[in-house]
Amino acid sequence: MAPIRVVGGSASHKGKGLRVSRPKYYDDPKPMTGERLLLRGGVLLVTAVTIGALGGWNKLVRATDNVSVSIPDVGIVARQMGSLSEQLEASRGEAIVVKLQLERAKAIIENSTRYQIPADLSSAIYDIALSEGIDPSLGYQLVKIESGFKSTAKSNMAAYGYTQLQVATAKFYQPGITQRDLYDRNTNLRIGFRFLNDLLAQFNYDVHLALLAYNRGPANVNKILAKGGNPANGYSDAVLKGFRPIAATEPSVR
Repeated sequence: MAPIRVVGGSASHKGKGLRVSRPKYYDDPKPMTGERLLLRGGVLLVTAVTIGALGGWNKLVRATDNVSVSIPDVGIVARQMGSLSEQLEASRGEAIVVKLQLERAKAIIENSTRYQIPADLSSAIYDIALSEGIDPSLGYQLVKIESGFKSTAKSNMAAYGYTQLQVATAKFYQPGITQRDLYDRNTNLRIGFRFLNDLLAQFNYDVHLALLAYNRGPANVNKILAKGGNPANGYSDAVLKGFRPIAATEPSVR
């Protein structure tokens, strides 16, 4: 999966270029979630077992006075501790997976309701956008502006499907692709989002310029910029108007 690139900051392109921001890796303080409670409980359990074992051995020594007793095998205790640690780590991993699954389901349902689209289409946009390194919210907005979520959309510029791809553009990513192939939901979304991701890289992650290049063509945008002009035509503002970042990000605007 490509590293996700998401957007933060103002949607105005006048004087400021909206940049892609870096995802947070959940290193900030957070509320006591079920996952953290599980982790803390595991640590307390390990501590209690250790203290209990040592306490029981001390009582045995006091009860027998000078009678020779066996000291607990350090290796056995270490193995038991290691086993508990592995179980705790496995539980933590399962908790993270469950959390991600719940977040995905929530986002899919919310966007299905917001855009009034079938849940399977909402799911496809969410999952394919993530796999191609695009914030799903940007993916939803792109499809909304390009095709109105209509799989059979066709423009007077011979662009087809959800993300309004031209056959020549699509062939760069999938040689031999046909116009008919562009009406396939997953194929169209995958190539469209991958094209946008490449444009983000090409335009130094300036989201406005990347979107304008998606709409006007990268060669045209570069030509306008080379002459000192402004390629803005309202398209990028329209896409970003309803943008609501789904991933946790740090805004980064220049």
